[in-house]
Amino acid sequence: MKKYLLLFVIAIFVMSCSKKVEVTGKIAGSSPLERIEFVEASGVATLPLANFGITKDGNFTGTFEAPKNGMYVINYAGKQNLIFLKGGQKLNISGNSATFPNEYVVTGDAKSDNDFFQACQKFLTTYGQTLNIQQLAASDEAAYVKAMQKIEADINKNIEENVKKFNPGKEVVEWKKIDAKTAILNLLVNYEMTKKQMSGNNPSFKLAKVFTDYETKLQENKDTMIKTSPFYRQYLLTKMSTDFQTFAQAKAQGKTDITTSELFNEFLKGKKEVSQIEKDYLLAFVMAQSDMHPQTPAASTDKIKKIIEEDIKDATIKADLKKMLFTIGGFKIGDDAPEASLVKQDGSAYKLSENKGKPYMIVFYASWNPYIAEGTMPVLKEVVNFYKSKMNFVFVNLDDTKDQFTKTSNALLKGIPGTNVYGDGGLNSDIAKKYGIYGFKLPSFIVVDKNGKVASRSFVNLGDQDLITILDKQTGLSAPKVDPAAQLQIDPSALQQQAAPQVEKVPVEAK
Repeated sequence: MKKYLLLFVIAIFVMSCSKKVEVTGKIAGSSPLERIEFVEASGVATLPLANFGITKDGNFTGTFEAPKNGMYVINYAGKQNLIFLKGGQKLNISGNSATFPNEYVVTGDAKSDNDFFQACQKFLTTYGQTLNIQQLAASDEAAYVKAMQKIEADINKNIEENVKKFNPGKEVVEWKKIDAKTAILNLLVNYEMTKKQMSGNNPSFKLAKVFTDYETKLQENKDTMIKTSPFYRQYLLTKMSTDFQTFAQAKAQGKTDITTSELFNEFLKGKKEVSQIEKDYLLAFVMAQSDMHPQTPAASTDKIKKIIEEDIKDATIKADLKKMLFTIGGFKIGDDAPEASLVKQDGSAYKLSENKGKPYMIVFYASWNPYIAEGTMPVLKEVVNFYKSKMNFVFVNLDDTKDQFTKTSNALLKGIPGTNVYGDGGLNSDIAKKYGIYGFKLPSFIVVDKNGKVASRSFVNLGDQDLITILDKQTGLSAPKVDPAAQLQIDPSALQQQAAPQVEKVPVEAK
């Protein structure tokens, strides 16, 4: 009996420590070409944790590992909203394609937390319409602080009312209180910047003590705030902006190859009053926004890698930045192209090393990728036909099922020479993980040389002149010019966007 009791206790413990979130749902009126993504809202990287397909009936299902209990971003059809999730939860999300995810209903384990959250957000929308921030900003500092204190009190009163009504968990309540403080802080810093500009950016400009005392009081738990809220990080960056601009102008004078990340890193080293955890989060934000994108020169990327390795101290932030940098830039040229689990239509296994002795290009794609039929395939056909005598092509499908792979490859690649294979599990497949492939990177193209070494970064545009140059070098051919406007999937800035959307708090409106 004791043995079974122990096993029961162990099972309960394992369930309580699980980070897996199980999601089902239905979006009425949705297209099967749409996808639902989940991204951790408080993290420094923007990489999706999950990408779920939607059936023709609007249904979706899937699981993902939640790094922490907290806010997550739902991405759908170019729109975003927040949802509070905990590891181990099972939930259902429903909505209508016309309004999702701006409006949605949650049932299951996450119901009470998200009913509370949505009620708070609805109050903010209505409450914000009663405010005239421009009129308030015209008042003196004492009066402005008094107005902000009333706004804070009104928001907190609503939070407490919703706690009694919905009985949410302690974590989502704490998040909402931090969110309220952050909203006020951003209004305070906007007021400060306006007053500073009105003074002509006078170096002797100083805020009244009543203002700075209130600002300090709102930040009594800075470390928790910076870990939790991207909006708080934005507030801190705004506070530093004037000093950083002055610093950067002096340091960058006469230099053409210095990056924003280098400048900001050096700037932070002189800020003794800023904690290390603040420095890590703020530096990560600046790097992701400024210098981590597909167009970053290799020399600048090497500098970024060095900063991440030497100056980012938090292990999780360091790992997230490295993962993001790999996703954007791909492998180091000359690295061995890793093998991965792949299967042909007939079910037989396939190895990339079968191409050894001849260069090859890996083409990652999926049927739900926008414009793939009309945008990608005509250009791909021309590229393959030109280079096929000197190199191989491996078309790796990342659809959700093998049946869909068969349909898609037969429909899209018919008549195009190459090897058609499937990464079992789609975006969760072995090859997608090893090669850093996400939905926003499809289609994607990587060149491997005849010795099985990576010969290029990951490209999202077949018309990229750098890709053409690499193909020419690997084959000894000289291709005609390809239209560089043949952009095949994404705006590269999508890789740089901070995970958290601008969810409405206290709107700044003129009445």
